[in-house]
Amino acid sequence: MDFSTTPRIILKEGATLELASLLKELHISCVLILTDAGLIKAGVISPILSSLAEAFIEVRIFDQVVADPPVSVVEAAVAAAPKKVDCVIGIGGGSTLDTAKLVAYLLKSPCDVESLFGVNMAKETRLPLILIPTTAGTGSEVTPIAIVTSKVGEKKGIVAQQLLPDIAILDPLTTLSVPPAATAATAIDAMVHAIEAYTSKIKKNPLSDFLAKDALILLVKNFPAVMKRPGDVQARANMLLGSCLAGMAFANSPVGAIHALAYPLGARHHVPHGLSNAIMMRVVMEFNMSAAEKEYAELGDFLAMNGGGTSGLRKTLHDLVALSGLPMSLRDVGVQSGDIPDLARDAMLQQRLLVNNPVLVTYEDAIHLYESVF
Repeated sequence: MDFSTTPRIILKEGATLELASLLKELHISCVLILTDAGLIKAGVISPILSSLAEAFIEVRIFDQVVADPPVSVVEAAVAAAPKKVDCVIGIGGGSTLDTAKLVAYLLKSPCDVESLFGVNMAKETRLPLILIPTTAGTGSEVTPIAIVTSKVGEKKGIVAQQLLPDIAILDPLTTLSVPPAATAATAIDAMVHAIEAYTSKIKKNPLSDFLAKDALILLVKNFPAVMKRPGDVQARANMLLGSCLAGMAFANSPVGAIHALAYPLGARHHVPHGLSNAIMMRVVMEFNMSAAEKEYAELGDFLAMNGGGTSGLRKTLHDLVALSGLPMSLRDVGVQSGDIPDLARDAMLQQRLLVNNPVLVTYEDAIHLYESVF
């Protein structure tokens, strides 16, 4: 086992308002904040900016991060940084946090972003990095992974220990403005992280198993509450913690075919990542049953819902997906039947993920899996 994660994690209601004192503690004087226009409009960023201004910390904001960020957005963020910047802060969903990781690295170790694609290609140092997730989904605040869209339109991963942030701040108040559909999609994404980490073929280990199990329990038990009572801060905190634990798990016991088949839906059809995972989750789990039934049964027993075991896990996930109200077919998200061969070809390029799947996935399998949810 070789396990690593973010060295400092702060979970506290209102923790973002203590960011200024944290930066002073670290002797930071000029920060680049990466976020998106939606969070600016929702008023999530303004209280943070006020507290930083009161502490006389200079701030530059880059708010042009988009879902499935292209390399050009990463480059634009690097170009927007003041010369004296000494810390990068990412506030947002997974796309923003992933972008912040790369910007912190590139500001200290300039290079072509695409030269970093793959595992352990980023070998130099980065600026201090603080990540603040506003969705309970990606767990990016505790993973050494950044996903970006290449110049030819493929979703590519950059994996290196240098991308683990120094501090992750989990503040449930930052998640209150997330719309119900995004809350649901990101929550199911986090559940997939836990499930795939628990069934990962190569690097599954006792610590990742422990984290994945507890993550899934937190996520499943609190999901109905955040859907029915969006302002339930305690349930939001539990979801953030569940997402974080799932992130720790899959960062060390990597995800497999659900993610591999989800990525092309985002790259080609701009389906949000959490939604694409939700669409592919159940059909890939059924495909994996021949090799992973024992692990699925264990997860069902841990949840102790609907009778436990494999059937209990199936029924529990079915009920949660129904509660989410998310579209559950490719047709519903704008995919045409003629798109499936290209999706399957793109999925087969995700060998970094497919090697972790408990069952070998062929091109023909990928075609069948996409057709099953069409």
